[in-house]
Amino acid sequence: MKIIFSLLAVLLTVAVSAQEKSANPVVVMKTSHGDVTIELFEKDAPETVKNFIGLAEGTKEFTDASGNKVKKPFYDGLIFHRVIDNFMIQGGCPMGNGMGDPGYKFKDEINADSLGLQNLKVLDEKTGVHEHLRIYPQRQIQQMIAQPVFKKLGINSEETFKAKQKEFQEEIQKVIKTLTLKKLYEGMGYVYDDKLKSYPMKKGFLAMANSGPNTNGSQFYINLKDNNYLDGKHTVFGKVIGGMDIVEKIGKVKTGAQDKPVEDVKINSVRLKK
Repeated sequence: MKIIFSLLAVLLTVAVSAQEKSANPVVVMKTSHGDVTIELFEKDAPETVKNFIGLAEGTKEFTDASGNKVKKPFYDGLIFHRVIDNFMIQGGCPMGNGMGDPGYKFKDEINADSLGLQNLKVLDEKTGVHEHLRIYPQRQIQQMIAQPVFKKLGINSEETFKAKQKEFQEEIQKVIKTLTLKKLYEGMGYVYDDKLKSYPMKKGFLAMANSGPNTNGSQFYINLKDNNYLDGKHTVFGKVIGGMDIVEKIGKVKTGAQDKPVEDVKINSVRLKK
C-alpha cells in the first residue's frame, strides 16, 4: 500500500510540474474601478501576447507623443476611451481618443478554420446574407462580396466587367453561392494562419482593436457579451479569469460623445502576476 501511495505521489508531482510549466502567463490590470486578472494565450497568439506584455512591463520600445523612442510601462495612466454597455470596453490608446498607437503596427494572429469560418456561407437562399455581416450597410456588403468574386474570375477592372457582363453573370452567381466568410474576409485583406488555435469572441475574452487587417498596435478591448460577428477580424489573445464584475462595472459608466466615459476610467497599471 505504501508503495502505491508513493507512486501516486510521484505521478501527481510530475503532473503538477508539467501543468505549471505549460501554464499561460497572467497579468493583473489595476484600474480606477478595481483589479482585473487576465490569462494570456501565449501559445495561440505568441506575437500579440509578447507585444502586450512588453508594452505593459516597459521592456518593449515604442514611440511617445513627442516622437521619441522610449521604454517604460506603456499602459500606466491610460484610460478606457470607448465604453459601450452590452458590447465591450476598449483601452490602450496613448491619445485617449482611439487614434493613437505605439508607433508601429503588426500582423494578426487568427486561424479562420479554427473558428469554423470556412463552413459559413455568405449568402443563404432562405435567410439571405449571413448574420455576421448584417452590421454593415447593404452597399458595403455588396462591395465586400465583389472583391473575392472578381478576384476568382479574374475581373481586374470595370472595363473588363462591362465588356463581358453577360458572360460573367452566371459564373458570378455560382461563385457567390459557394462563397464563405473566410474567403470574404481574405478578399478584404485578412491573412490567416492554420498553425494557430483561435478563440471566438466570447464574453470576457480579450482582443486586439484594429482599423483593418494587420493594423494591431496597443489598443485592446474586453467583450461584455458574445460578439461572434467579429470572429476572424480581430486577434483574441486572452480571457478574464478574475474581476469580470469590474469589467461589467466599467461597462455601466456614463458615457458622452464617441462612447467616451464622462469621468475617466483609468488603467493604473498592467503587470505580470508573479
